[in-house]
Amino acid sequence: MADAKVATKKKKAKRSVPHGQVHIQATFNNTIISVTDMNGGLLNAASAGACGFRGSKKGTAYAAQVAGEKAITAAKQMYGIVKADVYVKGIGLGRDAAIRAVAAADVAVDSIKDVTGVPHGGCRPKKARRI
Repeated sequence: MADAKVATKKKKAKRSVPHGQVHIQATFNNTIISVTDMNGGLLNAASAGACGFRGSKKGTAYAAQVAGEKAITAAKQMYGIVKADVYVKGIGLGRDAAIRAVAAADVAVDSIKDVTGVPHGGCRPKKARRI
């Protein structure tokens, strides 16, 4: 036990990412906002549930706005994001609110792209309800 090495951890260099991507997944139950670099490496993420909203309140536009503000301000402070491309997936209430939150945080939105999956034929639909 005389030669016990003490593990020293090097401090990670703070990298600057001036141009990034904001991925917004808006479902009916929650909204998840991920801020990535241009290669898709995750920088920061936030969701309506992680911001303290519970139950049906997670799917609201206000919850998406709060989550968007939290994600983008943290990314601005840690990585210095100035411009962003926005990718929106899903059909929830938080689509527009999250985009507006990104734009309101003094981040220039270069482009907004809808990447919601659309089936080409797809699975067999559920049988028709008879009431």
